[in-house]
Amino acid sequence: MGEEEFRRSFRDPFHNSLGLAVYSCGVQRCASRHSWGPAVRDHYLIHYIVSGRGEFRSCGKQHSLSVGDGFLVVPSQLVSYSADDRDPWTYCWVGFNGSDAKRLMDQTGLLDREPVFHYGGDDKLERLLTDICNSSGSSPSEEARMESGLLLFLAALMDRFGKPAQPQDNGYEYVKKAIKFIDYNYSGDITVSSIAASAGISRSHLYRLFMQHISMPPNEYLMRYRIGKAAGLLKAGGLTVGEAAYSTGFSDQLYFSRVFRRYMGVPPSRYTAGGHRNTGEEKTHE
Repeated sequence: MGEEEFRRSFRDPFHNSLGLAVYSCGVQRCASRHSWGPAVRDHYLIHYIVSGRGEFRSCGKQHSLSVGDGFLVVPSQLVSYSADDRDPWTYCWVGFNGSDAKRLMDQTGLLDREPVFHYGGDDKLERLLTDICNSSGSSPSEEARMESGLLLFLAALMDRFGKPAQPQDNGYEYVKKAIKFIDYNYSGDITVSSIAASAGISRSHLYRLFMQHISMPPNEYLMRYRIGKAAGLLKAGGLTVGEAAYSTGFSDQLYFSRVFRRYMGVPPSRYTAGGHRNTGEEKTHE
């Protein structure tokens, strides 16, 4: 049987400085005994087998693989792989790297196990890899779509093989989740109850953890966060007081002005890059 192949490569020197970049992707129906290596790669490479059989060798071990199996090549690891002589495999793949690649691969769980895995059960991985290939190209929009497709592919691996993060005994992981929720949603109509729900704990538990770890209740943290963002907008110029208020989650401009003066020492209408903070801030409590 001859080979049928779709392959795209996107290597560029600036990719090394990106958070995540697709280096290559493709689909290949291999000829009998088609092989690669032994050799090393300078990026992550994941193959997923959609038909046939073959062998993957890594760290002195040989793995016989077939439909629904996948194998991972990590940077600088000596590997080789070859198609079966009677039933050669067809696989699809994606190669990638970047400053976020190691962190994301840690979250898939694949780095803590053998460099082979079995997904099976559905064609989700095949579809996700095919989507990356279908969106491939070198324009900014195509690169963005490839990265988006790669994140969806890695997320599917995380769902199947990754281990959910376990909150630390001291509860700080809950505080981090709450702070992240505030960072993403401070401009909307959020409450302490919705913040607690986002972290998966009760309102009272969230209050105790905030007092323990950052010495203020969550509603105080939210208020300070919003005022800090509003002050930044006013410093930058271009927005009215009302626009800065609405942009940071305040629906009442008069209330915003009172709170802003309490924290910043001057009303928002007078706040400039040279404005001074009030060192005797009044605090609110639940």
